Amino acid sequence: MEDADFKKTIENKVILHIDGDAFFVSVEVAKNPALKGLPVVTGEERGIVSALSYEAKALGVSRGMSIYRVKKDFPQVTILPGDYKAYAHYSEMMFDIVRRYAYDIEEYSIDECFADMTGLDRTLKLSYRQIAEKIKKEVNEELGLSVSVGLAPTKVLAKVASNWVKPNGLTIIERSNVNEFLAKKPIEKIWGIGPKTAQILTKRGIHTALDFSNKSLEWVRQNLSAPYESIWRELHGEIAIGMDTELKTTYSSIQKTHTFHPATGDKLFLWSQLSKNIEDACRKARRYKLVPLKIVIFLKDQNMKYTKASVRLKTPSNAPEIILEEMCEQFDSIYARGTKYRTTGVTLENLVENYVQQEDLFNTGSKAKKLQIIHQQIDTLEDKLGKRVVYLASTHNALKQKTKGTSIDDTDQNLLFL
Repeated sequence: MEDADFKKTIENKVILHIDGDAFFVSVEVAKNPALKGLPVVTGEERGIVSALSYEAKALGVSRGMSIYRVKKDFPQVTILPGDYKAYAHYSEMMFDIVRRYAYDIEEYSIDECFADMTGLDRTLKLSYRQIAEKIKKEVNEELGLSVSVGLAPTKVLAKVASNWVKPNGLTIIERSNVNEFLAKKPIEKIWGIGPKTAQILTKRGIHTALDFSNKSLEWVRQNLSAPYESIWRELHGEIAIGMDTELKTTYSSIQKTHTFHPATGDKLFLWSQLSKNIEDACRKARRYKLVPLKIVIFLKDQNMKYTKASVRLKTPSNAPEIILEEMCEQFDSIYARGTKYRTTGVTLENLVENYVQQEDLFNTGSKAKKLQIIHQQIDTLEDKLGKRVVYLASTHNALKQKTKGTSIDDTDQNLLFL
């Protein structure tokens, strides 16, 4: 297929959307090629299927299914704990490959991104299809991952295109054939339209994306909120949802969690895991020169029930010792003897900028400021020698006992942006 429509009106955008196929499992296969072609699921540490290969799906396994049931009903399936640090690393490498060809990249999630390709056919002297094919090939050959790619005039249409053929698909939607795709796309499958909205639209006779697109703009404004007008415009080939390519530098909160297997009621171990969460969260806060005004800790039991407690700090601090002192009593209030827990977590909230004066270490400055300065020196040491060269005694038990899997919140993808 040629790129005639794109070339006729170069002022129109050309948006690429790349989506990893069964991404978490694909990374596991890339790490261990012996798993290729086998039914594989991840999520052993959580007790439920969090990701699955196409081979596992063909057997009848589904996301959210209990690991117990998978073991019982599908003994041929390979069950793995999640390795979110590896997933984040492969995600970064995948996006770096896209950046070889495009400057404006929006990392939408760990396994998908958008890229503005407008005009790059002339710069690279390749058609848009050829550029997409090169990206797919390099991701596959260098990382061992399969991806599906969509090219279209808008982000919503690019999402339609990337999901059209999976896995390993490449679909281009042009202005001249957009209605052919929309007529076959159920309204509930359109990016940005949730189940409740889809039900409302279906009751009004709107079953496909084309049905929605054929409604007048006035009808959309009268019956739906502003975000759905943007979706309607994008289905018409008009850019209404911009690219978010800027690096985030302002944060509202930092969260660290860890999920472990098997679940446990060991109070000392759980407190140690929380200590580790708090140390990691404080390290991240110091990196961005932030201090929290509020701390929230939580436990999640094996029945997925959360219990949490919070406290406002008398003195804002990113020193873990200060926070642990404040949260010790709070931990006792949420821990229940006889209950088995599978996840610990902490959230540093209401973050504000922090400036520590060096002389406070030697004068009469607060304990919090003294500890912050000490930790800054430890951070510098760990940047050179590696993580956890120095850690609190309360964290030792968590580091000593190995658990299956890694939590996604142990990675750098744990910052909630304003």
